[in-house]
Amino acid sequence: MKNKTKKIKLGEMFCGPGGIAKGAELANKKISKLFNVELTHAWAIDNDIDAIKTYMKNIKGVKNNSVICTDVRALDLNQLKNISSINAFAFGFPCNDFSLVGEQKGFRGKFGPLYKYGKEILDIFEPEFFIAENVGGIRSSNNGDALKEIISELSRSGKKGYRITTHLYKFEEYGIPQSRHRVIIVGIKNELNLTFKPPKPTHIGLKEFVTCKSAITKPIISKRAANNELTKQHPRVIERLKHIKPGQNAWNADIPNSLKLNVKGAKISQIYKRLDPKKPAYTITGSGGGGTHVYHWSENRALTNREKARLQTFPDNFIFEGQKGAVKKQIGMAVPPEASRILFEAIIKTLQKDSYEFVEPNI
Repeated sequence: MKNKTKKIKLGEMFCGPGGIAKGAELANKKISKLFNVELTHAWAIDNDIDAIKTYMKNIKGVKNNSVICTDVRALDLNQLKNISSINAFAFGFPCNDFSLVGEQKGFRGKFGPLYKYGKEILDIFEPEFFIAENVGGIRSSNNGDALKEIISELSRSGKKGYRITTHLYKFEEYGIPQSRHRVIIVGIKNELNLTFKPPKPTHIGLKEFVTCKSAITKPIISKRAANNELTKQHPRVIERLKHIKPGQNAWNADIPNSLKLNVKGAKISQIYKRLDPKKPAYTITGSGGGGTHVYHWSENRALTNREKARLQTFPDNFIFEGQKGAVKKQIGMAVPPEASRILFEAIIKTLQKDSYEFVEPNI
């Protein structure tokens, strides 16, 4: 007689369109066979209505009351008990105030302190493990004190605390076709007496990286694919792109004076930057205006949202809700599902005391 599958109920805060949840579904293909364990949706929270609609459309197990659109500061977190208990928790707390691209306000900013709501969830539910994700820039925020304080607080969560592992992941080293570097904190309940180790990178060096061209063109995206509308480029933008070679941007390309940008101050490297087809993409972001849309290596245009979703490892049948700009934001803010899958598989192996190749934490 087959043993009953153990359900690991996953709660999420700042869930976005469902990159982490989709990764959990992908991880189930392996962990359900190896350990008779399955990650399942319990509840999810985000304040972006379009992201919530996307989550509800694509993630398995969603119920009418299990996905909540609200600002966490306006929610009584204890009410989540009425929806479901959890034994796993994930929160990619807002990165705006920790990003190197922004002002790096850290705890002084509007978004910096929001991780505390994740700590409240840990205090209330005491799940077996949690995952917290943020940008690499958090390491230097508030002179390095922000990350130390966050780790310290999370480690003291719940009645007996959590054993913390913090690591800077370079996702291109795990087969993600994008240079996306993120700090991920994994905590396992102290009473389990287990220590998580980051899984060993599977793609070492440029020759092994998955290129942006390969991700976008193999297989060819169907013309009927959702979220694949072309952006109408201004003739001046098209003319400018003609002078920018793959890998170059508006500042290091040989552009005629008549087409150069009149910018004073900081010159962000991603402005009108073409992808290099022989390398992973540069980081896909959800913010920014003209010139930040990520540009094709040979065609004089910005990528479609579906092409960006490919670079974020979302499958083509994952359909994003909302207008084009809202979809761009969702894609750029999400955790790549394949990165999430790799993390969940390693965490479940840790809980099951199964072996896997790992590296020592670098933070």
